[in-house]
Amino acid sequence: MHSTIKIAQKALIDDEVPIGAIIVDNQTKEIIATGFNQREVQQRATAHAEILAIEAACKSVGSWRLEHHSLFVTLEPCAMCAGAIINSRIADVIFGASDPKAGSVGSLTNLFTLDYNHHPDFQGGVLAAECGTLLTDFFRTIRLNRKHS
Repeated sequence: MHSTIKIAQKALIDDEVPIGAIIVDNQTKEIIATGFNQREVQQRATAHAEILAIEAACKSVGSWRLEHHSLFVTLEPCAMCAGAIINSRIADVIFGASDPKAGSVGSLTNLFTLDYNHHPDFQGGVLAAECGTLLTDFFRTIRLNRKHS
């Protein structure tokens, strides 16, 4: 998860919400793809860290099926990302901070437990304080900048 936090920090360069994702091949234990939020830079609603990492992983392995892979992400996936995780057959998801406003792996709902054809294993709360602080500091800075402008 420490590597995922470092990936998330890359988003700060472009004033993006600092969310990072890493996909690991469970057989080789190697990182095969990374992603961080790029919605503002790309002006695409779908440019979430998880989606970008999944796209890169599929390209890397030459398949849309990622059934022997794990996704690590600093924030609980939203409904869109949880759906992409299910559809790409990712084996398991490990996330840091919970997302009470949009989280779809336990906070608002849990798409992984619904009657879909694939059910990723998941674990939340890994380095939650560190992941949460990264986000809290980002939004605090935005609020302060708005207040002073």
